Amino acid sequence: MTQPLKTVVMGAGAVGCYFGGMLARAGHEVVLIARPEHVAAIQKDGLHMETRTFDEHVRLAASTDPGAVRGANLVLFCVKSPDTESAGAEMLPHLAPDALILTLQNGVDNADRLRAVLPQHEVAAAVVYVATEMAGPGHVKHHGRGELVIEPSSAGESVARTLIAAGVPTEVSANVRGALWAKLILNCAYNAVSAITQLPYGKTVAGEGVRDVMRDVVAECMAVARAEGVTLPGDVQSAVDKLAASMPSQYASTAQDLARGKRTEIDYLNGLIVRRGEALGIATPANRVLWALVKLMETRGALTPGGGS
Repeated sequence: MTQPLKTVVMGAGAVGCYFGGMLARAGHEVVLIARPEHVAAIQKDGLHMETRTFDEHVRLAASTDPGAVRGANLVLFCVKSPDTESAGAEMLPHLAPDALILTLQNGVDNADRLRAVLPQHEVAAAVVYVATEMAGPGHVKHHGRGELVIEPSSAGESVARTLIAAGVPTEVSANVRGALWAKLILNCAYNAVSAITQLPYGKTVAGEGVRDVMRDVVAECMAVARAEGVTLPGDVQSAVDKLAASMPSQYASTAQDLARGKRTEIDYLNGLIVRRGEALGIATPANRVLWALVKLMETRGALTPGGGS
């Protein structure tokens, strides 16, 4: 893969803007495919990147047209999980034959779902560890971390080197499935609680009885993962226990979606655990309660957009 790398971010929200911005800042050609209000702001002033180490406006291209993936060597696929198939179909007519599509999404099955839509293209899963939010049109705010774990692919090592050189710690791992499940468990433990309370991680874990609820969620998730034959890396419970301290001010993406009256990814987080638990004969009551409450709040949000705070 030649330099500079042409990268297109499909679904450039907080995650996509951060990683796309890091590549653009390192001199790569980057196009962000995003919502109109973000595109307008980026075209006018560049992408405002407010991170823990720099605060800059980074110049790059932005478009609302999925056809902007044309000619890309690398596509960072960052749409919400419910939109995986539809966004993949929108890209399909425009993708270069040798483009690598990296799925930077929550959940554990997006890469497989996207491969079904793009059978002639190389799709590789990635696990994302970053705390970001869109603080306004064209303004991404970085709260912590920023590393990727990516699945082996024909261009994976080259892409990893490019990302590392751009300031994105990146590892190629043969056990991305296990890493995706470990990330899923983190999300199941934190996202719904943050969403329901509209509180950041540090304040949620300080709530009476909340850590016990989270441990119940984790235990159910790990039982489902074991039944699925997943090899989880490291000590997942310890990672859950430590996460709030590493990013205490971060609101979960599910909380951010609810606050804006948007549909969440809860069906692909706690909801996935509930569905797989039912199929495998494993009870998942803690995950079911959190899933059901967030679904109820989605209905409230649809009736009063932005009803969260």
